[in-house]
This record gives sequence, C-alpha cells and structure tokens, in this order.
Amino acid sequence: MPTPHNEAKKGEIAKVVLMPGDPNRAKWIVENFLHDVKLVNKVRGQFCFTGLTKNNKRISVMSHGMGNPSIGIYSFELFTEYDVDVIIRVGTCGSYQDFVNFFDVIIGESTCTDSNYGAQLGHDVSYCPKASSELVETAKEVLTKKGYPFHVGMVFAADVFYDFKKDIWKEYAKRGVLAVEMESYALYVNAEYLGKKALTMLTVTDHFIKEGRLTPEQRQTGLRNMIDSAIEVAEKYAE
Repeated sequence: MPTPHNEAKKGEIAKVVLMPGDPNRAKWIVENFLHDVKLVNKVRGQFCFTGLTKNNKRISVMSHGMGNPSIGIYSFELFTEYDVDVIIRVGTCGSYQDFVNFFDVIIGESTCTDSNYGAQLGHDVSYCPKASSELVETAKEVLTKKGYPFHVGMVFAADVFYDFKKDIWKEYAKRGVLAVEMESYALYVNAEYLGKKALTMLTVTDHFIKEGRLTPEQRQTGLRNMIDSAIEVAEKYAE
C-alpha cells in the first residue's frame, strides 16, 4: 500500500531500482534509456518511473533527494513496503584524489561518514558499511567490458555540503577516500540491516585538486557512461 512519501501501488515498482538524487535526472534517465515508461509516484516531487530497458528488463528509476536522511526514508520504504531487492544509487561526487579524473566512474565499495544515521543501530561514525560485494563485482565486470575509466574504493557520505572547515577533506584524502557525496551511508546501513543489495555508482563532476567546473549540460550528458553501465548491472538482477 502507499506510504506517506510514495503513492505507488504494490507491484508498480520493480524489484531493481536506480536512484539518482535529482528528480529531473530521473526523468532524463527514463527518457534516454527506457521505454514503455509509467510514472508511479510524484509525491513531494520525487518521481518514480517504471519501464523496460532495451533488453526488455523491468526496472524502476526513483529520485531520493539530498542527504542521508532523505535516501534513508525512500530506500527503507522501497525495501520494506515495495519488496525491492536491489537499489543502485547513481549520483555525482567530488574527488579527493589526483589520479581520478572528471567523468570517471567511482564504485563505492564502502562508505564512511560524519552522520549519526547509524546511531539507531548502535553504530558510531567509525562504522563503515559496505556495498553488496556481488554488485561491486558485477559493476567492475560491466565497466571493464565497456572500457569506461573507473575506480573502486571508499567514499565519504557527508552530512554537510558547505563545510566551515575548508581543509577537512585532506584528512579523508590521505586515508585513501576517493570522493565525497551525501547518500551512500544511509543506503548501505538500510541494505545491511534489511538483508538487501545496494551499490553506489558515482560520476566525478567536481574535484578538490584539479581545476575546472562542469557546466549544467556537462553534468547531465557526462553521466551517460555511468547510467549505461548501471542499467546493465541492473538488468542482471531484473525480471
């Protein structure tokens, strides 16, 4: 049945869901990569579409908003109320490492945070949940086959976008953290707790070392490699 945040009926959301943060990005994904699409949720402007891939595999695409609390709500409801088995977050990030380039894809094998989202389960910020190892391996295989540049490692799921401590990122960088985003932690905590599969795939659109800033158009079209790969990963688990 519908939830306070999702008006979709049971069965209208597929077992595998791609989750970008931006509702407009969700629309862009389905317009460019899916067919026979149906809009099944628009509550609070967070769109959820269900459609078919080019290989006629049924998947859903739903936006999750910004931050751990937001994706925490939507992913929890998808896992528990809509029987979703797999969630693949497809987002953007800012890289901390000089060997990572703009537009590279990052697979978030694990995530650290400054969030207290995990405190409800007795976790403190030293707890670093992991992605599904199966999904990580599948994503690596797909990206390698396609020849898209990618990196695998830990990402930082920050609760703060405008950090008053301007150089705090250097502490994460020297510990090998690849990039910063804002949602992987809550997604992985939920998936681990509920026995589901989750993965975060990110495109580098910002950089803490290299100069440059992408245009809005580049941020949109530059995601094609990641989305193309994420959909192929999703197809392996979709009906």
